[in-house]
Amino acid sequence: MKEIHMGIGFATGRLNFRKVLSAYMHTWKATEADLLNGTEFKLHLFVAYDVEYHNTKSTDYTNLPQEIVDAFESVTFVGAKNALSSLEELRNNSEFTQTELSSVFGSGYAGKRNAVLIAAIKRKMDYLLFLDDDEYPMAVTKNHDTCLWSGQQVFISHLKEIGNADYTNGLHCGYISPIPQIRFNDVLDAESFKLFIEAISNDIINWTSIKKLMESGGVTYASTDVLIANKAVEVPLKGGCKFISGANLCINLRDPSKTLPFFNPPGARGEDTFLSTLLEDKIVRRIPCYTFHDGFSIYQHLLDGVLPIRLSAITTDSAVVNSRFLNACIGWVRYKPLFTYITAPEEYEQRRVQIKSALDQTLPKLAEYFQEKRFFNIATEFDKYSKNVKKHYNRFSLSQHTWEKIMNMV
Repeated sequence: MKEIHMGIGFATGRLNFRKVLSAYMHTWKATEADLLNGTEFKLHLFVAYDVEYHNTKSTDYTNLPQEIVDAFESVTFVGAKNALSSLEELRNNSEFTQTELSSVFGSGYAGKRNAVLIAAIKRKMDYLLFLDDDEYPMAVTKNHDTCLWSGQQVFISHLKEIGNADYTNGLHCGYISPIPQIRFNDVLDAESFKLFIEAISNDIINWTSIKKLMESGGVTYASTDVLIANKAVEVPLKGGCKFISGANLCINLRDPSKTLPFFNPPGARGEDTFLSTLLEDKIVRRIPCYTFHDGFSIYQHLLDGVLPIRLSAITTDSAVVNSRFLNACIGWVRYKPLFTYITAPEEYEQRRVQIKSALDQTLPKLAEYFQEKRFFNIATEFDKYSKNVKKHYNRFSLSQHTWEKIMNMV
């Protein structure tokens, strides 16, 4: 009987991790027989955890229920107390400098994803499926004013397509965006907010999509057309990128030399966006499978079977929502300079000036509207990361060169 080894990867920092993992595993057990056809599927768990993100402890991740442990052929943890042997081997290898290794395995989610990726390659996985600890295996659609829920076969959906692709990426519904529903007024009008969004946006985060999202109360509903058609499609090339997300993402590891590292500038996110800039010659397929993104951690009861008929709008009445929006904006402008430098190097300086001007015009309005002076930090961070863009680009290039060296040793 043919064997396929599939790694399930998490880069996590939330207490909800174990509950989310259990939900995926129960879904797998209920549908595994649909895939057999003379093939035995062996699952392996890889978890890179961060105890500082939400002040957790290592046992919050490593102390798994026995039934979950038994469902996996092997379980690998990467954390402060669980140094991965393959990483230690690289650190002790004189062929690599500390600068090279930190460009791939440094702090941030890119480093954690890369640690999971190298572990899966070392363990000879055929495929690696990344999942997030705030995404659940279910889709929500809307019929008039009522939410309709459906379970999603995430593992199976990827396994059906990844054999003929380099990457497969599912879809997301729920609370994908941190942008709240804004009631425009004399302080912050729609045109000013549009100018701000266009300044910090990319091809995925843009005014058209954000405006539509705000009109739906910040909730993204799954497409019934996509679910009914149930067909995978090629991810198109836009501006030199094939945009993917970092979770509900499967990577074909059968030829490790074709894999690529994740990357983010120091203190920034965007590890999936920067990977997207490297996928022009890769086969990337979008599969018709959703996960529900619980971006504000307010629907964890979904995993207990409590399915609401309506989803709450995300408004500016909540200090938690507003803080998350501000932090997201800072994260976006931290990686916007490097993203622009990579995708439009000839236009970089012109676009930098335009973005700076837009921020100068709109941030005073945002600060007044939200009654939060920290919005001015957005301009400060943009200037800081703009000044360091060439340094970050060199680090981005170094991460690819270092990864290639590592893959030559695998």
